[in-house]
Amino acid sequence: MSSGALRYAGSRKNLTGSALGLVGLGLTFTGLAGAYWPFVVAGLYGAGALLAPPERPPAPVFPAPAEHPDALREDLAALRAHLASAGLPAPARAGLDELTGLFAALLAPGWTAEVLTADPEAMHTLRRAVRQDVPEAVDAYLRTRWWTRAGPGGDGAVRHLDRQVAALRAEAGSLAAAVHEAAARRQEIHTRYLEERGGRG
Repeated sequence: MSSGALRYAGSRKNLTGSALGLVGLGLTFTGLAGAYWPFVVAGLYGAGALLAPPERPPAPVFPAPAEHPDALREDLAALRAHLASAGLPAPARAGLDELTGLFAALLAPGWTAEVLTADPEAMHTLRRAVRQDVPEAVDAYLRTRWWTRAGPGGDGAVRHLDRQVAALRAEAGSLAAAVHEAAARRQEIHTRYLEERGGRG
């Protein structure tokens, strides 16, 4: 059996379809399906396969937390690959691309990464966003989108995802502002040091 057939055999569509197909067989044995029992069984299987929740890509699994920016850059790359394969709506994907782009800018080798490394709370905030907050927001959307799309207000899952991304974007913006402020403060201290040193000379 091919790998594709094996994957389908264990898929939600096949399992749900098989369960309803068994219901059809039960109707057959009780005489309710009549002479059309093959169509009843096949129809119930097809309905189950169509109604089954879609498969969703598994969220990335990250190793134990690490303080060094290099490890978090690798985590961010894994997260971005996951987002690319998650089948998100265009507006949410654009917001997440902007958010992860800001994460990448903060983690870029150079002075920003140095400032982050020197601030354990900032590193914790960024690591939590990359390793926990964004994956959980996307996974919650993937879990609920199928159940809500058919009913009234079916775009609720998208609205929640958009709100979560907006909140994370605001948090990341505050973090970026803090990094910039730390760099500006460092520059100011160095200017004052040079001026004072010149005055002593």
